[in-house]
Amino acid sequence: MNPGRPAAGEYLAYYGQYINRVPDGNILDQLAGQFEKTCALLAPLSAAQANFRPQPADWNMSEVVGHLADTERVFGYRALCIARANPIPLPSFDQDLFVASANFSSRSLTALLAEFTTVRQATLAFLRTLEAEAWLRQGVAADHLISVRALAYSIAGHELHHVADFRQRYQV
Repeated sequence: MNPGRPAAGEYLAYYGQYINRVPDGNILDQLAGQFEKTCALLAPLSAAQANFRPQPADWNMSEVVGHLADTERVFGYRALCIARANPIPLPSFDQDLFVASANFSSRSLTALLAEFTTVRQATLAFLRTLEAEAWLRQGVAADHLISVRALAYSIAGHELHHVADFRQRYQV
């Protein structure tokens, strides 16, 4: 099932920075392939590299990988609730608070990548079950309307955003 690219009215303009990064094609194929590339890019890094911060206040790479997993969990939960026609508005989340509270730096990059892999596999397992109408359902998350397919594209684009950052600012 390829739900197609979300229309601009299906998400807050802010998410366009992520959605627009996602190439054309089947979003499920994109999600399945890109995380493997991300893990292959990061797996060879040393502990020192994983703890590198471009600036003192920046997250290190381990924290970013943890952030990717946590954000995907949140977006995946939103997609689940909306796909299942739950009418209750879903809360926002504070990504900085999540990272500060998670202590990702105390964990190995290998363990964080394994967790990210598990989260992505769960996301894909869920998304692969959706019928056409569920992909198009919209609900309120963080006080804004969003569709299930926009959430899937946001997951993919969010990862692509951070991979570009790894290459540019973290010099991976």
